[in-house]
Amino acid sequence: MTTGPTLGVEEEFLLLDPGTGQNAPVVEKVLAALPDAVRGQSRLEFRHSMLEMATPVCTGLADLTRQLTELRRAAAEAAEEAGARLVAVGATPIADPVREPTDNARFHAIARHYGPIAHDAAVCGCHVHVGVPDPETAVRVSNRLRPWLPVLQALTANSPFYAGADTGHASWRSIQLRRWPALGPTPHFSSAEDYDRTVAALVASGTMLDESMILWYARPSATYPTVEIRVADVCPTVEDAVLLAGLVRALVVTVTEADGPEFRIPDHLLEAAHWNAAHTGLDTTLLDARTGVPWPAWELVGDLVELVTPALRGLGDLEVVAAQLDRIRAEGTGAARQRRAFAEGGDIHAALAQVTVNP
Repeated sequence: MTTGPTLGVEEEFLLLDPGTGQNAPVVEKVLAALPDAVRGQSRLEFRHSMLEMATPVCTGLADLTRQLTELRRAAAEAAEEAGARLVAVGATPIADPVREPTDNARFHAIARHYGPIAHDAAVCGCHVHVGVPDPETAVRVSNRLRPWLPVLQALTANSPFYAGADTGHASWRSIQLRRWPALGPTPHFSSAEDYDRTVAALVASGTMLDESMILWYARPSATYPTVEIRVADVCPTVEDAVLLAGLVRALVVTVTEADGPEFRIPDHLLEAAHWNAAHTGLDTTLLDARTGVPWPAWELVGDLVELVTPALRGLGDLEVVAAQLDRIRAEGTGAARQRRAFAEGGDIHAALAQVTVNP
């Protein structure tokens, strides 16, 4: 077993009213209620009904599991103390009555610049950071991840409901976010210099307020020496998040060591693959971005696993990842679990019970 690159995960959660299921604008109370030991791992998010928790730098999946478990428990207890419940769901399931940004000058600048887009209902993602030696490697990794990110998106789809009803999409978060500029599939770049030049042009055009507004599904982090993968809905459980992180790290290791030319995928084809993933999750077929041909979703998951198995084995993560994939195959994605609970329970509250984080 090799040590492998470091890992970190950022999770965004919704705070919901226990009675109505609507978004509860109580994040300031939740932050105040967090224990001192973990308050430094919390982040003030754009909405009053959102809470972000970020792990410290982790060396492996066991360390990551422990950190995620502790952070979720502390956040759920703080939410309960504030009169809300912490819910790991990708998009507002019922309603978001308060859509003004939190008290942060930059957030208010974003709201002014983007107008009604910035007042959409709150959405929550799971962002995985993997350590890389330099920006050039981060750009090269982002290029080579392009064909596989739709598969990860489908695997982590966890937001089928909006306004109390099924949207028909497994990841409504992904569909809702499509209106934001520079959010979606990462463009192909020839170098870190090419990346920086493009970002500068986007900022100069007003498309972006600053570098941190680059929201592509994979990007060199603007803050850490990592490549950041941000395609996933927030995961319903710690186990789901660990599965995502294990696959992402193994993918980064695999493509970093890859020889030969990078596979160039037309942007329109990649867009279609991501829309397909957000729409269906793993329920039917996914568009194979490498070929433009639809295949049964689990066959593409199998291709991904086959590709990263040597890296998973080398990192000592193969057993954990294989077990969690077996569980997902049996239980379904977060979206599938919510829909099943909705059908059995007859209302949205039964679905939300599937994704509530208990203290």
